[in-house]
Amino acid sequence: MKIKQIKFFLAAAGLVTLAGVAQAAPQVEVLHYWTSGGEAKSIAELKKMMEAKGVVWKDFAVAGGAGENATTALKARVIANSPPTAAQIKGPAIQEWGNEGVLANIDSAATAGKWDSLLPPVISNVMKYKGHYVAAPVNVHRVNWLWINPAVLAKAGAKTPTNFDEFFAAADKIKKAGLVAIAHGGQPWQDTTIFETVVLGVGGADFYNKSLVKLDAASLTGPTMIKSFETLARIKTYIDKDAAGRDWNLATAMVINGKAGMQFMGDWAKGEFTAAGKVAGKDFLCVAAPGTEKAFTFNIDSLAMFTVKNPEEQKAQLTLASAVMSPEFQEVFNLNKGSIPARANIARTKFDSCATKSMDDMATSNKGNALLPSLAHGMALDSAKAGAIQDVVAKFMNSAMTPQAAVQALAKAAKTQ
Repeated sequence: MKIKQIKFFLAAAGLVTLAGVAQAAPQVEVLHYWTSGGEAKSIAELKKMMEAKGVVWKDFAVAGGAGENATTALKARVIANSPPTAAQIKGPAIQEWGNEGVLANIDSAATAGKWDSLLPPVISNVMKYKGHYVAAPVNVHRVNWLWINPAVLAKAGAKTPTNFDEFFAAADKIKKAGLVAIAHGGQPWQDTTIFETVVLGVGGADFYNKSLVKLDAASLTGPTMIKSFETLARIKTYIDKDAAGRDWNLATAMVINGKAGMQFMGDWAKGEFTAAGKVAGKDFLCVAAPGTEKAFTFNIDSLAMFTVKNPEEQKAQLTLASAVMSPEFQEVFNLNKGSIPARANIARTKFDSCATKSMDDMATSNKGNALLPSLAHGMALDSAKAGAIQDVVAKFMNSAMTPQAAVQALAKAAKTQ
């Protein structure tokens, strides 16, 4: 039986009507990897907002791999000529998808919402492809945080570190107290998160920009990068033997539960502390990673819009873009997620001390040319180069590779096409 015959049969049987089909609510299918506790709570709010506007939310959540699994799923859908309405992608990857000719122009939503006046250029430029908005920013994450359980510090007789000498002194005391000094998940993106933070702490903002953004050959192989790998090698000695393959939120749970003292991680980790009922400044501390107080490595989450053919779905897509940039969503999402709003003019009253510090530090870093794209989180380089560098860092973290060999491998990876 053909599809038309089936529809006719069902209609005649009173099981479905043509009017019912015509009046079906528009829907948006959103591919994302916000699946941990704080993240899932955040995306649930967007679903509620869309459904209140009469738009059906079709969730396409793909867990794991810091988005790598989601990217694989997205590629399969696009190749099959069946892309989702929107997908969680960011940074240079937005431009890569734009080059494929599969992103939708959402300028009408941006114009109506006055996005250009609400977003810093460093953010709005990422959301555009050839001058047109194709993505809506959800938040801004600071990556170069160090999360600390103060009860663990107190038990070990250690103090909050501000530089690497103090950091290693604290790590020694925590380890001596029989606890894990550094909570970590042995996954390539987590390894690279620590690596880029160490490079920033050892070399400063200008060196970070030269080496990990501009890929200056002399910087990649010079003494400062060697020192960065030496520092990273020392950090490895404070990570527990069960770290391999551990998800980041499970590492965060180690700090929350007092099994570990510190964790290098972006401020999405704060969403886990908050979801566990912990209070910033009391139950946990958020401090800039050693040596990085005056800099800010950013990771901007966004929903890129893919070309959809159905006019009703196109309207729903613009509704989604507007909802993402609404003050209501920007506030509730970032309160749950641990990040800060992408748009300006969001009241600070509900945000905790970590968030307000992040807002202040972002503004200060922007003025001081120290607002830097995260390498580990897809903001600094195209996916091929970033992936090759990540492979080098992962190999270093999981082998006896020397710092001297690592910098040569790093320089080679930077030439990946």
